[in-house]
Amino acid sequence: MHDIYFWTTPNGYKILLFAEETGIPYAIKPVNISTGEQFAPEFLKISPNNRMPALVDHAPAQGKGPISVFESGAILLYLAEKTGRFIPTSLAGHVEVLQWLFWQMGNLGPMAGQSGHFRRYAPEKIPYAIERYKKEVNRLFGVLDKRLADREFVAGPDYSIADMASYPWVNPEQQEQDPAEFPNLIRWREQIAKRAATIRAYDKGKAINSAPTVTEESKKLLFGQTAAVVR
Repeated sequence: MHDIYFWTTPNGYKILLFAEETGIPYAIKPVNISTGEQFAPEFLKISPNNRMPALVDHAPAQGKGPISVFESGAILLYLAEKTGRFIPTSLAGHVEVLQWLFWQMGNLGPMAGQSGHFRRYAPEKIPYAIERYKKEVNRLFGVLDKRLADREFVAGPDYSIADMASYPWVNPEQQEQDPAEFPNLIRWREQIAKRAATIRAYDKGKAINSAPTVTEESKKLLFGQTAAVVR
């Protein structure tokens, strides 16, 4: 059994996408980040960065468990290697997936997150910050669009954890980007949205939480954290 510590954010959905695609046995453990559940001492033992998602595998491959994993990219890689699914076994294919998985973790996710923050949640609208991150998201969408011009999926002909990592973060409308500028990206996005596992994953997420994650009350919890919250 796998315990998936989840809330309805792009990073949270990555892990549900994998779980639904593979059919691994799992239970969702909701972590309501709007009310501060991510700061609970028992959760910090699993995820010392006080972020979800996190995973506890009660039946790891080596038979010595349980084992916990935090950071969405690390979780996807762990599950892919455990199950032998959605990551190639060839060296070249393996590296191709890793490159784009790390690209999402280091580029697309952080930049899209900052873009959304300064446009929607910052108490003071700072034109430079808004423009800076909007342009960077535009650039990253362009990188992905170019990548998808001659292939069906991000890391090659087959759907992989690289696609699962990027998909929840690709929403041109929310990012105030023109979808017409990225035809290959939109084709890829629509294709993944139609997958049965994608539909199941998002339905399960919505059943847990259909309210906005960021509210006026939750802003103090989500933004402006210091080292004190993990001590």
